[in-house]
Amino acid sequence: MALSIDLSGRTAVVTGAVRGIGLGCAEKLAEAGCRVIGTARSAEDSASAAEFLKRIGDIAAENGAPAPLYFSLDLTDPAAAGTLAERVLEEAGGCDFFISNAGRNIFAGINGCSESLWNENLDLNLTAHWRLARAFHPILRKGSRPLFLVMGSNHGFSSISGCAPYSITKTALRGLVQALALDWGPEIRAVGLAPGFIDTEGNQAWFDSFADPAEERARTEQMHPVGRIGTAAEVGALTAFLCSDYSAFVSGTTWLMDGGRSAVMQDSHPDAREQ
Repeated sequence: MALSIDLSGRTAVVTGAVRGIGLGCAEKLAEAGCRVIGTARSAEDSASAAEFLKRIGDIAAENGAPAPLYFSLDLTDPAAAGTLAERVLEEAGGCDFFISNAGRNIFAGINGCSESLWNENLDLNLTAHWRLARAFHPILRKGSRPLFLVMGSNHGFSSISGCAPYSITKTALRGLVQALALDWGPEIRAVGLAPGFIDTEGNQAWFDSFADPAEERARTEQMHPVGRIGTAAEVGALTAFLCSDYSAFVSGTTWLMDGGRSAVMQDSHPDAREQ
């Protein structure tokens, strides 16, 4: 019998769900039969929410999953985590998986990072995950084989100059995952997922900032041993796998998903590999 991921009868909350990696996670969870509750910043326009509900709703209907829900909130608000927990209880009765995905690239050097930018980075890319974990702990305890998954980054393993605040919080998230696994086990698993360069709107904006976006994309792809960058669907598929019973022995660790980029010690011209 072929392996298949069946999350029917389960419910997942996905933060930052209307685009990019969050949307990829929502899609794959719905494909596995899971009910999906998505969130995004209150600044997101209503059209994004409507598109999310339609897109995930269609996938859910095709795979026998309940219709999705969507809540708009700003996770840097200290009250947001508790508000979200209350709404999930009221409208869905709880959840089994929490995909703590929401975050933003905040790049600056150590000396060039203002205190306000530092605090903004901490609030969204670290503290919000901690607040959500605390708020959803009692809910997950009542779930079916529950998981709290923290979406980190390959910047938590190795980074580049001019990226200090972001890479510092992404490194700290690995510690958060370990602490959650130790404090919450065996009732709740905690797992981190650290994607590398993924083909999202945000990364396309990065390519577009160059004089020749296509050339920069090609150069970036060549830097990866797999010869390309990743997709949000691939991150979503691994997320669904980590939620499944196939991963029941996985906890307290962060999975690096970077197309082999971390295996490279020093970049060189592609022809150098053939000499």
